[in-house]
Amino acid sequence: MENCQIQQQTKLDITKSEEAPSSYGGVSLTPVRRLNRQPQKTKAITIIGRLAAGWMILTTCLLATPVLAQQRSKNTLSYSEFLEKLESNQITKVEIDETTNKANVVLKGSQDDAPSEVLLFEQDQNLIPKIRAKNIDFSTKTSIDHSTTVGILLNLLIIMVLLSGLIMIVRRSANTSGQAMNFGRSKAKFQMEAKTNIQFDDVAGIEEAKEELQEVVTFLKEPEKFTAIGAKIPRGVLLVGPPGTGKTLLAKAISGEAGVPFFSISGSEFVEMFVGVGASRVRDLFKKAKENAPCLVFIDEIDAVGRQRGTGIGGGNDEREQTLNQLLTEMDGFEGNSGIIVIAATNRPDVLDKAFLRPGRFDRQVIVDYPDLQGRLGILEVHARGKKIAPEVSLEAIARRTPGFSGADLANLLNEAAILTARRHKQAVTMLEVNDAVDRIVAGMEGVPLVDSKSKRLIAYHEVGHAIVATMVSGHDPVEKVTLIPRGGAGGLTWFTPDEEMGLESKSKILAKITATLGGRAAEEEVFGVDEVTQGASQDIQAVTSFARQMVTKFGMSDLGALALEGQDQPVFLGGDSSSRNEYSEEVAAQIDIRIRNIAFDCLNKARNIISENRLAIDRIVDLLIERETIDGKEFRELLAKFSPVYGSGQKADQMRSLLSKS
Repeated sequence: MENCQIQQQTKLDITKSEEAPSSYGGVSLTPVRRLNRQPQKTKAITIIGRLAAGWMILTTCLLATPVLAQQRSKNTLSYSEFLEKLESNQITKVEIDETTNKANVVLKGSQDDAPSEVLLFEQDQNLIPKIRAKNIDFSTKTSIDHSTTVGILLNLLIIMVLLSGLIMIVRRSANTSGQAMNFGRSKAKFQMEAKTNIQFDDVAGIEEAKEELQEVVTFLKEPEKFTAIGAKIPRGVLLVGPPGTGKTLLAKAISGEAGVPFFSISGSEFVEMFVGVGASRVRDLFKKAKENAPCLVFIDEIDAVGRQRGTGIGGGNDEREQTLNQLLTEMDGFEGNSGIIVIAATNRPDVLDKAFLRPGRFDRQVIVDYPDLQGRLGILEVHARGKKIAPEVSLEAIARRTPGFSGADLANLLNEAAILTARRHKQAVTMLEVNDAVDRIVAGMEGVPLVDSKSKRLIAYHEVGHAIVATMVSGHDPVEKVTLIPRGGAGGLTWFTPDEEMGLESKSKILAKITATLGGRAAEEEVFGVDEVTQGASQDIQAVTSFARQMVTKFGMSDLGALALEGQDQPVFLGGDSSSRNEYSEEVAAQIDIRIRNIAFDCLNKARNIISENRLAIDRIVDLLIERETIDGKEFRELLAKFSPVYGSGQKADQMRSLLSKS
């Protein structure tokens, strides 16, 4: 039931970070182990040498002498046995191989005349005459000996393996030393012709920013058009805006439209753990840019190196300040850099150094803010090009329901709707998937509905209380939907859609917002009693306290006068104090507390009166809500007009009829 009222649909991106188990001060300790590389090389060479020596010994043992290579088998005769059988006339045929110095002997009575192998001795000169004297069939032959060739090939293979290992070690050491010497080189991605495939037609919702940057493209394409009347090309353009509004997309579109060399780098890539590396990379970047002028240099997240100097506890970071000083010098120093346009993007312009923002370095600051209604419609049309969307889907209705959404949010919205469509096995995206995608992005994943119980009925009264009070009070946004389906930890939700774009809010509108926020607690007190209220309104109470305090201390909307009783909190890294100080006395602080309590109590009493006057309508709508679990805004207004006794005449009745006619 927490987060039960959603007035402005925004999101927070929370980035999870992991800390290295062996790190200190943000610097990993593992590089210390890399310093001991020479022993590793020596060990590798030793292992390779031992393997090679073992291989050579093995091949030598197998191929060096025929005696060691000979295997004893049943068809093998020793030389003494051969002589005995020769003397006893048991041999019928002898065939001598002169290459291997072996003889194939056929014995009398052998099966299939299978010969037996005999290893001969070269010093026996009387063997052949003895064979001839016995009138035995005798012959000689010469075979091809492959053992020598195989041995040579194996040895060559070993040599090649050794040489390959040594070459790999040398290359690795060379690469390591090369990396150590390349720390100062820029890591910017260079494209002679930008291949982003993004044009200005692909960027929607930020027409003012596009017009500003269109002049930069014209400067690069037709510089004589401006130089003829004495105009100078701007040095730099700073894109400022919240995350997801299209700053990087604009830079890609500029590179795609200009048709000039394009350098892109992130601000964090300048800074390393080694002193002087960032400044060296800046010099190398602008050196390459001068060689390819005219060109574009895009630095994303420039606040990583452009923060104000000499700030923070204990002074500034010397390495970061050196990088910033070098960047300032390259952009506007003694040496000119004509033809180089620097485009930087940041969502924290408040932390940038003042010398960084002056004309001559960044001549233009282009605000890329959240899109308005027409801007959101244009963005939705761009991202809907490649998706199958049903004809009944109204992009204008989606744009009206998504105030405060950035371009990235709208792209994610249509993508989530397409994913839901594929999951449900549909052929096209319908309005149902779009609404579910909006609910998921803003409030979280859908939970399991509660069973019919006292808790579910209490949540229903809480949410209907929000909706009825917001509808009855003047100046509040209309109800979009009331649901009991849990989302993001909340047991129920009440959605509101602004009629117009968010801007300046009047005192009456803020009071209406506070009253509607307290509608849930007022319904609990009127229906169940003061003793039965729950902690479900905790976040509502926090929001009410914040609104009331701002009315008194910042907006001057109390009888204390138009006084700023609380200053803007300045971050410590911008020179602010780590300890908070009050801008007023203790007497004024007591008066502030009294005004805040009066605002909250008056709005709560007003909400309770509205609940009491419309008790019948609340009971009927709660029963229907428990049955259906979701009621849209049009049906809710129809039910309220049917059961509420206070709609007889007056301005509220006219507003109700107008809303019903629009629905």
